[in-house]
Amino acid sequence: MRTIEFREALREAMSEEMRKDEKVFLMGEEVAQYNGAYKVSKGMLDEFGEKRIIDTPISELGFTGIAIGGAMNGLRPIVEFMTFNFSLVGIDQIINSAAKMMSMSGGQFPIPIVFRGATGSAGMLSSQHSQSFDNWYANCPGLKVIVPSTPYDAKGLLKSAIRDNDPVIFMESEQMYGDKGLVPEGEYLIPIGLADIKREGTDVTIVSFGKIIKQALGAAIELEKEGISAEVIDLRTIRPIDYDAVINSVKKTNRLVVVEEAWPLGAIATEIAFKVQKEAFDYLDAPILRVTAADVPLPYAPTLIEESLPNVARVIKAVKEVMYLKK
Repeated sequence: MRTIEFREALREAMSEEMRKDEKVFLMGEEVAQYNGAYKVSKGMLDEFGEKRIIDTPISELGFTGIAIGGAMNGLRPIVEFMTFNFSLVGIDQIINSAAKMMSMSGGQFPIPIVFRGATGSAGMLSSQHSQSFDNWYANCPGLKVIVPSTPYDAKGLLKSAIRDNDPVIFMESEQMYGDKGLVPEGEYLIPIGLADIKREGTDVTIVSFGKIIKQALGAAIELEKEGISAEVIDLRTIRPIDYDAVINSVKKTNRLVVVEEAWPLGAIATEIAFKVQKEAFDYLDAPILRVTAADVPLPYAPTLIEESLPNVARVIKAVKEVMYLKK
């Protein structure tokens, strides 16, 4: 094991897969000459050359369509969006071509493609560059959606995504690229659709994913000081969702709080709450609570950002509420 940054884990995953399979290539804005907007692809142009590390114009709809065409013809593209906010320019190709082509072609055209890049808030970037579209993409049949929270998970899941024959949305965080974590020297894969228990507990289950898992873990540490044992589950994949991991935990703790960066309407948290009340209603000792972003465009001011996004204090408040403790 060694300690590396999140961006290095992503780079290793892509590079290892490109060495194994010449059909794998990376394309996107600034991925080649500039080494990537967040330096994820640093050095890859030198190793793989300009035919496999391809700089694109600022034209997401165009290069997304080109990549999907490549996948239909047997290649395995990795498309980097500088931010998933920009993927909205190409979302017609992602939803109406990549996600549906296997079904519409009667299985003749698998689309082995990965769309990856930064999602969610990243500091003072205001409303148009701070949105979480995780739940948008997870709503679409034909896509798989991965939102890792650690360098270890990022590498193992990205390698699985690149090898998958379905289109995969792989959502990262600009604020996590410099995070460090333990990653094995040798090759490993993490199955898509398998949640991970980041912290075991007995009193309440906290479910989250992506960078917001930090708020869940931070709350669990503070709650432990008050004698409250919180189990923290990292979904890692939000399509497909590992419902069994959540339900089995709730059967043990009897309480559930779901923490998510997206807006509340149509959130993954809502889907989790529905599934748990349907499959484990008799085990619940309190209503399920959600901690999501405020139902407003994200503001620019740091104080308002803090008020808008899930934080440790809001998670603790929700946990105490489902435990019927004084707020």
